[in-house]
Amino acid sequence: MKVSWIFIGLVLVQCASVSNSKIGAVDPKEKPKPTSIVKPTNIVLVIGDGMGLAQVSAYMYNVEGKIAFERCKFIGLHKSHAANNLITDSAAGASAFSIGEKTNNAYVGVDVNGKSHETILEEASRKGLATGVVVSSTIVHATPAAFIAHNVSRDAYEEIALDIVDSGCDLLIGGGQKYFTRRSDSLDLIQKFKSKNYFVTDYFNSDYSSLVIPSSQKLLFFTADGDPLPYSQGRDYMIKASLDALQFLDKRNDKAFFLMVEGSQIDWGGHANDVNYVISEMTEFNLMLNKILDWAEKDGNTLVIITGDHETGGLSINPGSVRGKLTTQFTTTGHSGVMIPVYAFGPGAVNFTGIYENTELYLMMKKILFK
Repeated sequence: MKVSWIFIGLVLVQCASVSNSKIGAVDPKEKPKPTSIVKPTNIVLVIGDGMGLAQVSAYMYNVEGKIAFERCKFIGLHKSHAANNLITDSAAGASAFSIGEKTNNAYVGVDVNGKSHETILEEASRKGLATGVVVSSTIVHATPAAFIAHNVSRDAYEEIALDIVDSGCDLLIGGGQKYFTRRSDSLDLIQKFKSKNYFVTDYFNSDYSSLVIPSSQKLLFFTADGDPLPYSQGRDYMIKASLDALQFLDKRNDKAFFLMVEGSQIDWGGHANDVNYVISEMTEFNLMLNKILDWAEKDGNTLVIITGDHETGGLSINPGSVRGKLTTQFTTTGHSGVMIPVYAFGPGAVNFTGIYENTELYLMMKKILFK
């Protein structure tokens, strides 16, 4: 018995030694403690709508080589549930990021009582930081709306569009032109934007690939009258738009910037239970993310946070799968309640490890941006 206990003790000591020296150990000389705040100048929040670990895995096992996510050395998990439902929607999920409050499904930029809260983007604008939103959905859709509008209904697109006029956002790129130009109240929101020094143009006047953003004005570019096309059907602006946004906001002033970029249609592929749609959207997302990380790495002062608001479809990768030919199955056409990975890259990235509520993303970003 005495020999057994000595043997177990030796094994435990050896295991502890291996764990501390090889598995996830942090050299204090090289990296700050997880509780420390390293202050970057800028934050880029990249959201894959409906993107859980299954969507990232499905893409990873469908291609050769490393994917952009693997460049992120600091990874956490957030609890995505809404205030009134274990299964969140995009409105409540994005609002947790934007205002730091658990709210009800369908609510954007407001708490459970319908009270508006200043979003992190609006606060950044008010404090003189440059701000931007780039999405592959309409700019009145739930996720972008949570950063630049306030409403108890994510479907109140015309009201959300009116809120966006006063959001202070310097750069807006996405679909949904009809909610600004063909309104039931006959308001001319384009003129309101122009009166606030926005350069306003659209896909009809100029293909985004040839757009040059005037440096002296803000930008509102409509990529579609309604929803933009899927990537597989020719949508091609997200990579250029994201890089344009980084460069534009970086030169906008001498303070800092906050940019939210959303790969919106990963979610739509999940709702359709179409794994090819999901992987196609993830393909563009990965290309775009690599470009954003390249820019941030060169800049040296930009924190990039990559996450999803929730998972869509209950996607699983089943037995019989091989790289490039997956056997997959969906369990729902809605959302699931699994925790969502958070990947962080750049100064301050160490602070995003662990398991936490989705509202913590807001609190940490606020602490970093406005400390």
